[in-house]
Amino acid sequence: MTALQVTIVVSPRERFSCTRESLESIYEHTNTPFKLVYVDGNSPREVRCYLEAQSQEKNFQLVRTENYLSPNQARNIGLAQVDTKYVVFFDNDVIVSPGWLDALVQCAEETDASVVGPLMCQHLPLHEVVHFAGGESRIVEDVKGRRHLREKMYKQGQRVAKVRDQLKRTPTELAEFHCVLVRTAIFEKIGPLDEAMFNTKEHLDFCMTVAEAGGTVYFEPDSIVTYVPGPPLELTDIPFYMLRWSDAWVLNSLQRLREKWDLTEDGYFKYKYKVLGWRRRETILRPLSRKLTFGIKSQWMEKVLVPFDKVLNRYLTDRYMKKYLDQKQQQAANSLPPAITAKPLQPTKTMTAVK
Repeated sequence: MTALQVTIVVSPRERFSCTRESLESIYEHTNTPFKLVYVDGNSPREVRCYLEAQSQEKNFQLVRTENYLSPNQARNIGLAQVDTKYVVFFDNDVIVSPGWLDALVQCAEETDASVVGPLMCQHLPLHEVVHFAGGESRIVEDVKGRRHLREKMYKQGQRVAKVRDQLKRTPTELAEFHCVLVRTAIFEKIGPLDEAMFNTKEHLDFCMTVAEAGGTVYFEPDSIVTYVPGPPLELTDIPFYMLRWSDAWVLNSLQRLREKWDLTEDGYFKYKYKVLGWRRRETILRPLSRKLTFGIKSQWMEKVLVPFDKVLNRYLTDRYMKKYLDQKQQQAANSLPPAITAKPLQPTKTMTAVK
């Protein structure tokens, strides 16, 4: 590359305690010239100070909000700052390997792809277990004309060492927002990311929207990155994590997906409703129950904690939505001429916390 063509937009995924490791991996393992826009959605003081210092030292753009952000909110804030041929959406808990960006850009240049996803790995140790190696995301109709979502992730849970030789660059239907390169021009056709997709399945929605607009998605295994989810979580991570994976946000996202793509409320969605809150149970309640039982696994203690989790989760979500709507109302008022009084902002169906 002879000119700077890539902007990396880093945004919060579900916690802040992997910020340093993630950012340092970008600067250590990236050869392709890039701009970086870091969207900081209300990180705790220590992380905020670190990012402020790094933005000065490394000369990247830091955009901070004093409220938590949903994933597509944060990505759109970063996207608004992008003026390069490509944008890489990058979660703040992702660690890259050498040459990761070179391979993504090379794939896009050689295939004219609209979207390119890497070989995504999961957990520690780094780059050893596959999370995602391409997949399927499309709508299928049954004999009665009912529309169903087809979603499949390839090679998940398999060892990289066992499958690496089988993986080739190929067109695919699915890439994930953990780390994905996108040709910026596609947004002229599809518009910004859908912020009504609060927290889940937004990558399916995005890839299907790209395909509907005539774009293509590719899988590039020569780019290897790993996302590192919790637990453990720092105490300062928990409020954001609770909101990020709140029942209300999940339900609203699934509802938006169904309505947008005219999908039948089939077994796929009913299963999602059944396991609502599973991330909080695994990441927060299970470790807490073990502490309370002195290291002994206790399903009984987990069940005791679930009602408290539900009440707290609803409270945090309702409080956030009230603050969010108040901010939107204030922004609307500030944008009007002084002689005009803004009417109270009414929540949309997808923004109302589901009881």
